[in-house]
Amino acid sequence: MFTSKKGIALRIAVAAIVPMAMIAPAMAADATTPIQVFAPKDLKGVPALPFTGVKSAAFTNADKILNIDVVPQQGPEGTPITISGKGLPASTTLPLTWSTAEGYWKVGIDPTTVNYMGNGYIKYNVNLGDVTTDASGNFTLKTKIPRDFGGLHDIYALQGSTAIAHGGFQMNPTLKISPTSGPVGTPITIEYSSMGPNLYTGGDSVLWDNLYAGEVQGIWTRGYTKFTIRASGDVGKHVVALTAGIGVQYMNIKQSPVPFALGSSKTFTITKDAGAPKPAIIFPETFQPADAQHTTLSNAGVDPNTKAVATLSADSGVVGAKVKLNVTGLSTTGAHQIVWASVIGNRVNCTGTCWIYTGVPLGSATPTAGTLSTDVTIPDHLGGWHVIQVKQGDLIEAQVPIYVKESIFNYVDKSGKVLSQGIAAADTSNAPELRDGSGVPKTTFKAGEEFTIAMKGVGWTQLDNTLAVTYDNSYIGYGCGFNSNGYMVVHLIATGKPGTHLIDLHPVLYTNQPSFANTPYGMLPVLSNMNDIPGLALGYQPPTVQFAITITK
Repeated sequence: MFTSKKGIALRIAVAAIVPMAMIAPAMAADATTPIQVFAPKDLKGVPALPFTGVKSAAFTNADKILNIDVVPQQGPEGTPITISGKGLPASTTLPLTWSTAEGYWKVGIDPTTVNYMGNGYIKYNVNLGDVTTDASGNFTLKTKIPRDFGGLHDIYALQGSTAIAHGGFQMNPTLKISPTSGPVGTPITIEYSSMGPNLYTGGDSVLWDNLYAGEVQGIWTRGYTKFTIRASGDVGKHVVALTAGIGVQYMNIKQSPVPFALGSSKTFTITKDAGAPKPAIIFPETFQPADAQHTTLSNAGVDPNTKAVATLSADSGVVGAKVKLNVTGLSTTGAHQIVWASVIGNRVNCTGTCWIYTGVPLGSATPTAGTLSTDVTIPDHLGGWHVIQVKQGDLIEAQVPIYVKESIFNYVDKSGKVLSQGIAAADTSNAPELRDGSGVPKTTFKAGEEFTIAMKGVGWTQLDNTLAVTYDNSYIGYGCGFNSNGYMVVHLIATGKPGTHLIDLHPVLYTNQPSFANTPYGMLPVLSNMNDIPGLALGYQPPTVQFAITITK
């Protein structure tokens, strides 16, 4: 027998979920108005602006522009180049500029959701450096190509606010992997640079032995990405390949308008099958957003005269975790209700109001001298951004946001011992999925057997309601946790030779209902979620989740 690690208390909490008074409209106009989301200031891996890092002032082109020679004319970052010009004004100092860009994601935000609405680029020039011509109007400058977006970069020589000479350099991509060999399950770190600042070159398809593993982007990171996949398959050589495309590979790229975005491939050698690695969940860094960007945070219903301030001992946690709620400055007395603000509904087969606010009662507490302190258990419900409210009647006296991280559901026995992390033999009776376990916990199967993987705390916005599933680095589909209130169970069939097989879950940018125009990279596994996915700027932590099973004869 097995039971939920969270126990009976959470079942009672979930059963007590009831719609409370509406505290915000179900859908506000702001959720369909895109805003630009740039990289968090302390995001690691974002290259500095190239060369001097100083943006150039605006300039116009002269009626006649001379040529600037760049040798060589193309290559990867780090390429030594020689820039030279002839016939320019004699004995004159001229600034040189380098064209580049800055990328952003687009989202729509209101208290009930966040929508994914695409991406874009702002293109501009930076100062490359100054050159001084000789008495004949000639100059030569030697430098190296810095890390930057790939593709063509314009180089201009300026006199005042006028460009009088022009040249260019084409940056080509580079691919590195480390290590280059190891057993099944080895994490392979992949670095890829010089994706471009436009639709067809801003993202790359990642293939493992011609199986589609997912996509990466370099929108925030100036065309550079660093991510990890796991080695899967038989002992021997395997091929990792990256090529530009809008999420999936543009297979005749040489014939395209961006033939420089050819991509590259590397070989990895699997040395042995050392057995199934343990499940793991890997989160990106946390970047705290402004309060206005928290979903479920609304001033509707808040006492306009309140001076109360609520704080938490931790601003994030997983389903079942306890946090300490402290409130000071309360002017009201008597019992106060502690309420978890969430939403309930779905995006499928719905018209009009598809989801609404709901409240999960967390108990009550009575302040002493205007101060209240109590433990709060994160309920078994949707993940993502929520708000804990302190209410008296329908009036909210204080509220504080909290982020619920996704977690692997543990199957445990009566003593609390973990029998399986997330994996179970599927219940094939067509019975409803139970929140306290979906099947019989085990990790070893025969080929053809059905099994499940279970997660808690999946969210509901277009940034966190869905997880893509790969089997041995091949994308096979996705699961959603919205309609099931954060508890997501995906069903799979064990396939392949006897030995270890890997199942990974990756974040998805959801582009179905509601849908918006020009939303590339949607509904595909995002492998660059540690450094380039819009939710990071809004305080979300979209994880990579790793599982493994063993197939026996």
